[in-house]
Amino acid sequence: MDGVFEEDEEVFVHPRDPYTRIDVLRSSRHVRVRVGDVVVADSTRPRMLCESGLPVRYYLPRQDVRHELLEPSYTTTRCPYKGIAHYWSLRVEDRFERDIVWTYPEPFHDAEAVRGLLCFVDERVALEVTHDAQHPGPPARAETWTPFRRGDAAAGTAAWPPSG
Repeated sequence: MDGVFEEDEEVFVHPRDPYTRIDVLRSSRHVRVRVGDVVVADSTRPRMLCESGLPVRYYLPRQDVRHELLEPSYTTTRCPYKGIAHYWSLRVEDRFERDIVWTYPEPFHDAEAVRGLLCFVDERVALEVTHDAQHPGPPARAETWTPFRRGDAAAGTAAWPPSG
């Protein structure tokens, strides 16, 4: 028998951790992405992908990203929770940033809400997320995401700011 299986399901990348969770939240925060002095994306309708133990990622509608700056890449990566990511590189003036944007064209169930949206490797761009009193959530580069603090699950409030 080829492949690795958990019961009758083939393992994709590695076995899924039962304590890992993905939530995708619609937001009206203002997200702006810059490379140097050039704005490459500007959106007020991001989706926040929150995955246990990882930084919050902002996925943006294609219409809010400057596609003329993107070049397709052959790079793909695999995630057992989200599926296969496809990448683009970015050319801004004399800078070339390889594989700096990704998307999930056919995501797995938990990540369906980010289908076709674009996400930047925020460690390589200037990511600005505008917060206001109505949206006091996580910073643009949150340490890690924790679904709920002890005692908050019943109230349904996300664990921001992280305790500890």
